[in-house]
Amino acid sequence: MQGWRDRTAAAVARGGRKASTTVLRERTALGALRGGIPSGGALPGGGKAWAVASTVNERPGYGQLLRTPGAWTFLLPGFLARQPFAMLTIGILLLVNDTTGSYQTAGTVSATAGVAMALFAPQSGKLADRFGQAAVLIPGVVVHAAAISLLTVLALSDAPLWALLAAAAPAGASTPQIGPMVRARWANKLDGSPLMSTAAAFESVTDEFTFVIGPVLATALCTGVHPAAGLVAEAVLTLAGGLLFASQRRTQPQASRAAAGAAEAGKRVSALSVPGVRVLAIVMLGIGTVFGGMQVSMTAFTKEMGEPGLNGLMYGAFAAGNMIAGIACGVIAWKTSPQRRLLLAYPLLVLATTPLWAAHHMVLLGALGMLVGLCIAPSLITGYTLVEKLVPAGARTEAFTWLTGAVGLGQAAGATVGGSLIDAHGASTGFLVPLGGTAVALVVLLALRKALTPRSESVVAARGVGHREAVPVD
Repeated sequence: MQGWRDRTAAAVARGGRKASTTVLRERTALGALRGGIPSGGALPGGGKAWAVASTVNERPGYGQLLRTPGAWTFLLPGFLARQPFAMLTIGILLLVNDTTGSYQTAGTVSATAGVAMALFAPQSGKLADRFGQAAVLIPGVVVHAAAISLLTVLALSDAPLWALLAAAAPAGASTPQIGPMVRARWANKLDGSPLMSTAAAFESVTDEFTFVIGPVLATALCTGVHPAAGLVAEAVLTLAGGLLFASQRRTQPQASRAAAGAAEAGKRVSALSVPGVRVLAIVMLGIGTVFGGMQVSMTAFTKEMGEPGLNGLMYGAFAAGNMIAGIACGVIAWKTSPQRRLLLAYPLLVLATTPLWAAHHMVLLGALGMLVGLCIAPSLITGYTLVEKLVPAGARTEAFTWLTGAVGLGQAAGATVGGSLIDAHGASTGFLVPLGGTAVALVVLLALRKALTPRSESVVAARGVGHREAVPVD
């Protein structure tokens, strides 16, 4: 008990009544845990108090994470709604390549959608932080479905390139940012809990499972049913899944306008003003070039080898490696800081992309692709974990969309540059894009690594037991 008295005294001395209340509230939640659940069936502080208090006697893991109250109400709709994200660029690539016969043209149209998504995603996140996720998501999915329908009709009608680009821009700009919205809901429920790292790993695994299913499904539909079938399925899933996810209003973070008032919300700064977010955006941009370069290069490689139907399987092996590594990252009890983990993981990713261009056999390329996937997940997971430490709660959806948008922008750039190299020099040269993109991002990461250190690391008074941070009580 002496430790609690010392911590409480320090809190009062540093932060006055507010800090003292934070410590005492955590003591109440922990005391409730030791003495059993109150007769009302809930801990003081609701779901957030349970998320922190339950980690005292349990090691953070997937099982504990999935027992978070209300989690399944947004996880299942979120999983359905995020599937189209992995189908969009490859669906555009396959359709436009089929109608034009040019990888460069297909890559350019796909890149236009990716660039538009990267530019507008942060604005969507900012609006979601301010007005609520449902208010942004519902009109967004309707616009997206209409834009995809227009793009499909134009491509099948042999429309000129400028018309395809004009339709691809709103299709990309209106892409629903389900992944960042799910991450924001986790951050809202687990703010300050050790489970946040597990949640970031779980979301990365979910993303990579999406990238296993999405490209395979889109490729199977485009090659086995109709060249436009992949995009049609993408539009239907976006509309149905997006509306279902938006209907889960009880778990969405409170809109900052409602929480702080219109005057306070007007003073909010962009998440991009945080130096660490800008560094992480460059890191994600490099990762995006891996996704874009691998997609267009594997499509060209399998076609060059006379086995275009294996494209989905090859890309699935790449995504499966990412998913396996993501599962492992969530199980490991990390003792090193996320900043250090990122500085160790990213150079390994650069090394893994180095031999891709020299692979001339399907089995070898599949194995190397899986190795690259294994090296992507640690960097992705750590990047999203750092957002929770670097960015205030009221701007996290925006921060997550900056990172997701950076991945999309890198993916678009990778597809465009890779397509040009492939048309000029063959399929193997497209694999130089992932190497170049990650190498440049690594230089930036090493040069600006100090920006990834959270400013609040030295604050101890408001932290709970050990390294566990106290959380606000509902």
